[in-house]
Amino acid sequence: MPLLDPTLWQDGPTLTGGAAPVVEPATGRTLATLDLAAPGDVAEAAVRARAAQHDWARTTHLERAAVLRRAGDLFAAHADELREWLVRESGSIPGKAGFELHVAAQECYEAAALASRPVGQVLPSEAPRLSFTRRVPAGVVGVVAPFNAPLILAIRSVAPALALGNAVLLKPDRRTAVCGGLALAAVFAAAGLPAGLLHVLPGGAETGAAVVVDPRVRVVSFTGSTAAGRTVGELAGRHLKRAHLELGGNSALVVLRDADVEAAVAQATWGSFFHQGQICMTAGRHLVHASLYDEYVERLAVRAEELAVGDPYREQVHLGPLIDRAQVERVHALVEASTGAGAKLVAGGTHRDLFYRPTVLAGVGDDTPAYAEEVFGPVAPVRSFATEDEAVALASAGPYGLSLGIVTRDAARGLDLAERIPTGIAHVNDQTVNDEAVAPFGGVGASGTGARFGGEANLDAFTELRWTTARSTPAGHPF
Repeated sequence: MPLLDPTLWQDGPTLTGGAAPVVEPATGRTLATLDLAAPGDVAEAAVRARAAQHDWARTTHLERAAVLRRAGDLFAAHADELREWLVRESGSIPGKAGFELHVAAQECYEAAALASRPVGQVLPSEAPRLSFTRRVPAGVVGVVAPFNAPLILAIRSVAPALALGNAVLLKPDRRTAVCGGLALAAVFAAAGLPAGLLHVLPGGAETGAAVVVDPRVRVVSFTGSTAAGRTVGELAGRHLKRAHLELGGNSALVVLRDADVEAAVAQATWGSFFHQGQICMTAGRHLVHASLYDEYVERLAVRAEELAVGDPYREQVHLGPLIDRAQVERVHALVEASTGAGAKLVAGGTHRDLFYRPTVLAGVGDDTPAYAEEVFGPVAPVRSFATEDEAVALASAGPYGLSLGIVTRDAARGLDLAERIPTGIAHVNDQTVNDEAVAPFGGVGASGTGARFGGEANLDAFTELRWTTARSTPAGHPF
């Protein structure tokens, strides 16, 4: 029996949001049908989760770690089946789907190790007592994950939250509810996770809002657009709960005067066109020294024209489809507005159905829409600079601060430049799209509330720090 057997998808509590098709964006075909969660279903799931969490938090770290390790093994054991869902449901090319599966397994293994990390400190005290801190599970964690890297962006919160003794309500994007939701539920069920600890609630914004405001949910982990993140943050703040927000970006790739142009273009091609540009870390602004600018634009355009675009399940391609018609229309509108504002279209700018050609824009400026905004499509706007101070000013401009890439023959020079540009992530001699389970991940400014995923950051994200004291005899007080 396959891991993702559609006949078993609704084994848990009945969801009342109505049936919805699982659509393959490359063809428009319906792959399966699933039930959506209505806002009213969230409360029942939260009650079940809270009840199950009490016992889970009392299990040993060895038991929790064992479940996480088995889950990691299952992502590898069922890679072929899960890869097909990622390719067909999310429009990923096989290589990108394989990367998601690799990271998912690593997130589980890292989470397993997290379960046995030291949980507190012994503190000095003025009184004759034992005084110590201890990290305790937050309780029920709400995870709201997007469509673009559905497995990674769900598992990086789900795995550490479970490992640290929490229960989870997972609200995946309805467009990728299988590979970003039901796949995780199937893996953890097969790994022996006790019932009631992980609830998958596919649905729309109203369902996500219900997760945020439910009183049993104490921590919210949200990944998505900056606009939606502002709404989530405001809602969470109103209900006095923590919200970890990983939001949009318009990351700069800076090519210094001493860079190898061919190497820089290779970085740029991946950074802008990987997964059709539907990555928060995508290189959205190419800042190239004026002495290299013309050659860079020409070579990048040639590379863009060489890339194959098509159905990633049935063809060998570099780019698959955008997620839906609305996204295609948004990307194309930004490209047309940019050329209308004076940018030069050097490559691409066309589409067939949901397949958008990798696009290169030259001659962009501050007011070019595709340069000033996060496009979330395969568009590379290129701009020149004359001095490193100008490069720093351009890379630092705008509201976002997620990722940064710097290409140079002098790594020390690149590191020095990176110190002058405010971002949550910086890579010297690499492009902007990178992710590892052991590394903290997050941005500043409009890109989110800082590093809240990966390594030690997960301890802060999914636990509460409790102060406890104990005396051998009751304390005496003046009244």
